[in-house]
Amino acid sequence: MNQQALREIQPGLPSLAVASSGARKSETLRLLTWNIHGALGRNPGFDINRVVNLIGRWAPDVMALQEIDSRRKLPGGDPFDQLLRELGRHGIAARSITTADGHYGQMLISCCPIRESKIHDISAPEREPRRAIRADIDTPVGPVRVVATHLGLSIHERRGQAGHLLALAGEPSMTTVVMGDFNDWFFPGSVHSKLAVSLPGRTQFRTFPSHLPLLRLDRIFCRPAWALRAAFCDKSARGISDHLPVIADIAILHDERQSARSEPGGSASRNATDLR
Repeated sequence: MNQQALREIQPGLPSLAVASSGARKSETLRLLTWNIHGALGRNPGFDINRVVNLIGRWAPDVMALQEIDSRRKLPGGDPFDQLLRELGRHGIAARSITTADGHYGQMLISCCPIRESKIHDISAPEREPRRAIRADIDTPVGPVRVVATHLGLSIHERRGQAGHLLALAGEPSMTTVVMGDFNDWFFPGSVHSKLAVSLPGRTQFRTFPSHLPLLRLDRIFCRPAWALRAAFCDKSARGISDHLPVIADIAILHDERQSARSEPGGSASRNATDLR
């Protein structure tokens, strides 16, 4: 049984494993995005430990988590602090809503050093505050740029935010990932169709609502397309949140061909990868 098949059965396998494609060898980095819905779902005690345990079974290297809420008192203390403490050594918290009771927002957590990062305000006027976190991460298998986000609820709002995400992804100088909860369910003029042109590797799992998934709200996009080697969706999360997590293994090469292959019109844009 090959490594990819083993990963589907045993999600705890080490994520920094060597994968092969023809004569070219590359390493993979494991990513996870999940809207934990404040750990609400069927988790009435808001037990963050259940979130931590499920994520730990997949052993991701980089995580984007949305709807983290510290406005209620939890046994483990501030969930922003607990998630970082238990899941990774490096992290950025984008607290988009602040009240007297606490904060609400998202996090990017990494087991690898973050070389450079910035939180960007991508809010639309008179709408709920929205943020995007951009980070350049130095991993054992090479550098990667990650943009983590949680987009708005209106179609017009998301269209503008998609443009911001493309700008944050930047030029194809390194392997690049955009992931999060895109709230994108309306196909005409969708975020998916706009991002997929520049980030052709993508997942397309139905993730919401978790008990009977119908909508593909949570995605991982990457460039170049061939970097996306495997992807998974964990249905056991339906007892924790109203969203299912999406997990992906991406390959990172170590030579200058990476940039050339990911340019528009190259093999990456002609051969978009959809993993459902």
